[in-house]
Amino acid sequence: METMNGTARIRGAYSTLSKKEQRIADYILKQPEQIIHHTINQVADDLDVAESTVFRFCQRVGFKGYQALKIALASDVVAPLQDIHEDITETDTALEIAEKIFSTNGKTIESTRQILEGVSLEKAVELFLGARRIEFFGSGGSAVVALDAYHKFVRSGLQVSAMLESHMQLMSASQLTTADVAVVISHSGASKETLDIAKLLKEKGVPMIAITNYAKSPLSKIADVSLYTVSQETAFRSEALASRIAELSLIDALFTAVMMRRGEAARTSLQQMREAISMRRI
Repeated sequence: METMNGTARIRGAYSTLSKKEQRIADYILKQPEQIIHHTINQVADDLDVAESTVFRFCQRVGFKGYQALKIALASDVVAPLQDIHEDITETDTALEIAEKIFSTNGKTIESTRQILEGVSLEKAVELFLGARRIEFFGSGGSAVVALDAYHKFVRSGLQVSAMLESHMQLMSASQLTTADVAVVISHSGASKETLDIAKLLKEKGVPMIAITNYAKSPLSKIADVSLYTVSQETAFRSEALASRIAELSLIDALFTAVMMRRGEAARTSLQQMREAISMRRI
């Protein structure tokens, strides 16, 4: 699936837009770097139009909504990630290669931070706090991220689980209810194994949080809450390696927010786990 190009889509649709929509297009094209920091309210206020007008504009140019447009703009302009195939040479030392990799990872995290939506994060935290049980799903490299999420959240005192094998994931998903929460992780949001699970969860009415790189992916369309990463994979770092850094950071943020909300209950859970581990070492 191709990464969305925000400015190109706006320019391509420009001639078909109304005069009011062209005003919005001009405003965005003139300062895309600033738009990724603005809320839809700010854009509407600056242009003296209704928020619904800005939202409809986003849909007219091919995006699900304002957040999806911001993600595309971030991919265009926020610390663009250079192709490591071109940037790293055979004459580079190990240290030079490491520095370039760290730089790329840093840009991925920063790009993702720029397009984080507070409302979606809050919804995800609330779902976690109200769930009877939380299960993390992912296939391939995303399964590793799901396991990391389990490793973190098992400290929270909440009932959490994660299966790595696809058939076991389907079996486990079949037992979830509307009282539970599923977190589905997929860089593309389009892998068959992941979508099979997501469709089953949707049929059962299980609240679903998606962590993905694409706002218009099949997964993001059926999830109740979507959290997005911004990354560009390259020849030497395929398999969504760069995005995995951002996914792990998103999960860290969710974990910390949940722990802060749980207060004393979270501290008690952490203490019990530390005591159990320390006894094992004796």
